[in-house]
Order: sequence, then structure tokens, then C-alpha cells
Amino acid sequence: MRAVVISGPGNVKVENVADPTLRPGEVLVRVGACGICGTDLHILDGDSPLARYPIIPGHEFAGEVVALGGEPGAGTNEDGIVVGSRVAVEPNLYCGRCEPCRTGHENLCLNYAALGVTTNGAMAQYVAVPRTKTYLLPESLSLQEGALIEPISCAVHGMHRLQPRSGDTILIVGAGTMGLLLLQLVVRGGASRVAVIDVNTQRLQRAEKLGARRTYTDIKQALKDEPRGFDCVVDATGVPVVVENAFAAVKRGGKFMIFGVSPANAHISLSPFRIYNDEITVLGSMAVLYSFQAALDLISSGVIDTQAMLTTALPLADFSTALDMVRRGEGVKNQLLPGKE
Repeated sequence: MRAVVISGPGNVKVENVADPTLRPGEVLVRVGACGICGTDLHILDGDSPLARYPIIPGHEFAGEVVALGGEPGAGTNEDGIVVGSRVAVEPNLYCGRCEPCRTGHENLCLNYAALGVTTNGAMAQYVAVPRTKTYLLPESLSLQEGALIEPISCAVHGMHRLQPRSGDTILIVGAGTMGLLLLQLVVRGGASRVAVIDVNTQRLQRAEKLGARRTYTDIKQALKDEPRGFDCVVDATGVPVVVENAFAAVKRGGKFMIFGVSPANAHISLSPFRIYNDEITVLGSMAVLYSFQAALDLISSGVIDTQAMLTTALPLADFSTALDMVRRGEGVKNQLLPGKE
């Protein structure tokens, strides 16, 4: 089969590789669509401590089941998965044995693994995945929309962490895929005013169409309109200097959530006195946690504007072009279609 292979930091190409071998409890998925995420850039750039090389990247995907691996109880079909099923796949793999796993924090697994990060993912024609990680797609959703469920599930977990209240003022810093998904969730969740910051004015125009009350290109502009700050500020960029600047926009008694993925060795400086004196809550949000089904339900019910999110779809052979578009900030969600040549 054809696949994108990252052999090491900075080294990537599309090449022929062996088809996946199914193990008990797995299903073979013919990949229909796979999104390109900032995590894929971190893996390629060599600043992801989790990455294992060589690796086929890709963890946001949907496709069609083409084979079932043998397993105890096979044939009972309690999950409804059969050959021909259209599925989205939750890519995170947890050990189930460590303390975080046993206390309801599987996303913080001490032996954390993930498709497309530590084991081969979906920027390929086929991928083998645990059957327990598959979710049936309704006929109303395309495979491209199904590939959006994983990033939506990350945004849902972020909302579970942030727990904004009805009437809160909210600032989202960064209008990329995740910022725009978070925007749609908080708008529907009862925020009184939602503002978005980005240096990309085209993305800000999209944010306005998706419900942002105000948009800005820097923090100082936002604070002119909200001099006391915002109840909730979310960084969706992962850029250290942006994270530091965004902290200034948190209201006394407010919440500051770091959602964007920074390089593992990055550091920021925040005022401990202000955190103490203003009783600011600082939060992180990592991947997904019991949020994949909720994300599927949200996209199925039309809460997420998929047309606004899906901007580019290219064949596998054009991976480099798609990657360059992501680096330049062009479009929103860029996807690869491995079956399209």
C-alpha cells in the first residue's frame, strides 16, 4: 500500500509499505479521509517526545472496515461493526493498568500510546485499529466529516475541563481548527460575549461567521473593549510568547486554559502573585477523555459547521503540498484522501 512515512525528524516521503497485519481484536480500515494536525508537524519537526520513528502519521480519520481480526466472542456483533461499516476511530491507546488509567484519567496514561504517534496511523491506504476504538458513522455524515470527530472530541474535553458558565465572557486566542471548534462550542454553550484573536485576518472573518462577537489581531486591542479582562481565556496556538501575552487578558477570578500544543522543551513566565492575588485558575487540556461519542453526537446534530471547517482535500501523493498549506496557515482543516489519486 501507499503511505506517508516519517523516518526521522525532517525526513518524510510517500512510499510503498507492507499492508497492515491484523491482530486479534483489530479491524482493518480502508482510510477515506485523514486530517493533518499540528501534532503531525511536531512529529515531523522532531519536537514531540512521544513520537516513535519510523512512523506513518495520521490520527484524525474515518474509513470503511474491510476485514475483521479474530477475537474471543467474534460473531456476536454487539458493537454493530461488520465488513463494510463506515467508522471514525478514536486514536488514543491506554494501558489500563497505571494509576491514571485506574482513576478515570486514561488520557494521562503513564504508558500513553496513539495511532499516528507511537504506532502507525492513517496517512495510508489502510490502517489496523483496535475494534473497541471504532465508532459507527450515521449515513448522514461523509467520511471527511467523520475525520473531524477526533479534533471535535479534543475540543469537547477542553470544555469539560474549562466548565464555562452561562453568561461568561470568553476569549479564544488562535483561529485555527481547534480555535474555531472551541468557538462553536462556547457560542452554543451560553457565553455572553466571545472574542477571537488571530493574526490571520481570513481566519478572523471565518470566526465572525461562526459566531464571534468581536475579533482582534492582538491582546491590547481586545483589552480596550474588555478592560477588566475575560472570565475565560483559552490559548489554542501553543506558541509560548502568545500564551504569556494571553494571560494578561484573564479577569480577576477567571480561568486560563492552555489548549494548544507547545514544543516539549518550551517555557513561559506567568506572575505567581497575580495567580494568587486574582485567584486565577490555570488549566491544561490533553487529548480526549470520554468525549468521542459526544463529539459524534454534536457533529451529527449539526452543532458544528463542517462546511466552514473542511477547506482542502488532497490525494496522499500531495502530502507535502498539504503540509506546506498548514504551515502557512492556509485554510482550516486540510485533509488527505488516501483513496484519491
